[in-house]
Amino acid sequence: MKYNPFRVDPAHPFQLVRFLSASSLVLVLGAGLALAAVLANTVRSAFLDKNRAFAQLLAENLNHQIYRRFTLPVVLAFGRVELKRKDQYERLDQVIDSTIHSFHVLDIRIYNENGEVVYASKPHEVGRTDLGGEAVSLAVRESRVTMEQRYGENWLTTVLDPAPEPQSVILRTVYPLRAEPDLRRDHPGPLLGVLEFTQDISQDLGTVVRLQLSILLATLVASAVLYGLMVFLIRKADRVLAERARERERLERELVQNEKLASMGRMVASIAHEIRNPLGIIRSSAELLRKKEPDPASASARMLEAIFEESKRLSQIVNDFLDYARPRQPAMDEVDLHGLAHQCVTFLGQDGRVRLENRVLAPYLVHGDKDLLYRALYNVLANAVAATPDGGLVVVEPLCREGQRGLRVRDSGPGFDLKLLNRYVEPFFTTRHQGTGLGLAIVQSILQAHGGELVLSNAPGGGAQVDLVFCEPC
Repeated sequence: MKYNPFRVDPAHPFQLVRFLSASSLVLVLGAGLALAAVLANTVRSAFLDKNRAFAQLLAENLNHQIYRRFTLPVVLAFGRVELKRKDQYERLDQVIDSTIHSFHVLDIRIYNENGEVVYASKPHEVGRTDLGGEAVSLAVRESRVTMEQRYGENWLTTVLDPAPEPQSVILRTVYPLRAEPDLRRDHPGPLLGVLEFTQDISQDLGTVVRLQLSILLATLVASAVLYGLMVFLIRKADRVLAERARERERLERELVQNEKLASMGRMVASIAHEIRNPLGIIRSSAELLRKKEPDPASASARMLEAIFEESKRLSQIVNDFLDYARPRQPAMDEVDLHGLAHQCVTFLGQDGRVRLENRVLAPYLVHGDKDLLYRALYNVLANAVAATPDGGLVVVEPLCREGQRGLRVRDSGPGFDLKLLNRYVEPFFTTRHQGTGLGLAIVQSILQAHGGELVLSNAPGGGAQVDLVFCEPC
């Protein structure tokens, strides 16, 4: 089937959100890059405007200083300006040097109206007419101020370099020198010459490039963090929903299994109820005929003994079925567990095959149904006695587990198979040839009806260990 990101998969409801998050990343990243480009261009334009304004102020200051401190005094003293004279040239050089000091001016020239260099920071350029170019001609004809950037050999590398080499970006300014008007005139004074100077703006350009890269990096990082957060939240929500889906499926399976077990239990209870009365008649009749048989060793006596024993076993199985299928609501009275343990130990220890010890001291009280609790403890002890070899030991002792009172039954048998530990309480599961698989299941249902818990484990020294935990505090 062709992939369609807009088709929602019930198993993965965040599939569409994941697609939209990826699309959002592209949109956010594109918008961020566009915004970064706009901001970078704005910053670059502001940087160039700032440098042009600074160059304009510097040119006006030079014009003022040259006119006030050189032109006027020289005209008053000598009648005219003649830069070929050494004293006038040196005086102009002093004025210019004091004005441009610490302003990162690289070169400075002054042209006359014919485009000839009459003053230069590099003396060997004086007298040349090929350095001014069109900008000087425009300043003479139209009094136009010209500013232009000059880059090194590789323009693209210089523009993108966060740490450009010194003098890799030069700002050239051409400014018409004029006499300042007096108080009686408001129009510009006569043209005195053309001023040209260059400034190194490489460091400022590097600062701008670093700022541009910072904006770009911040945009990328913010987009990546936003996308990562969205992906993390979506994956976490997906895992939570997947876990809930698995839990729902497990509960549904358990519900179906419980319904099957409930149906089977009702059926078994009905059948067992119908079987119990005829089975009781067979059992009592076999016992009566066995007692009347004159020769206990005869074939008929052995057959009656077999009928009696099997009917007795089947009667016990029927009773187990009925106890499991129709659990009784417990009557919550005060019950002494010491007395219950004493009764069970006394009854099960009559044959003397194994040794049973009751280490529960009286009184050891809990609230519950005495008959049901006796049945639960009896089933656990009967299993322990059956699993213990001849001459072994079965112990009943008090227990405090996680602040709750209980009983612990330990035997000296082989213990539980840890791989099957969770299956021992399943109905009809048994590892014994003569067992029904309902003993521990009945115990668990009785404890659950009392708000308690059945815990199966193996003792550290060997043998099985069964904890009957109640909701009573220790």
